[in-house]
Amino acid sequence: MKLTEKQKRHLRQLAHPKKPVIIVGGGGLSEGLLTELDQSLEHHELLKVRVNAEDREARDSMVVSMCEAVGAELVQRIGHIAILYRAAKKPRIKLP
Repeated sequence: MKLTEKQKRHLRQLAHPKKPVIIVGGGGLSEGLLTELDQSLEHHELLKVRVNAEDREARDSMVVSMCEAVGAELVQRIGHIAILYRAAKKPRIKLP
């Protein structure tokens, strides 16, 4: 599912007051972390994830890998924080 700019703007607005739910440490992406991310996306639909990596390229590749692994869309990434969205089986967030 590809998000339009209007939908991304709406999701950024909803995510602004939220705190990061998942924090990726120096260990990188593990099966346990991806399982937790999958479950959190199913429950919340919209998450902030903090990626603590050494450089920008490593952060970008981790975020892309996370999105591909759980089928999420990247809404925005600023610094160490990425906002991910995936509609749940029973969606609670209505997109414009």
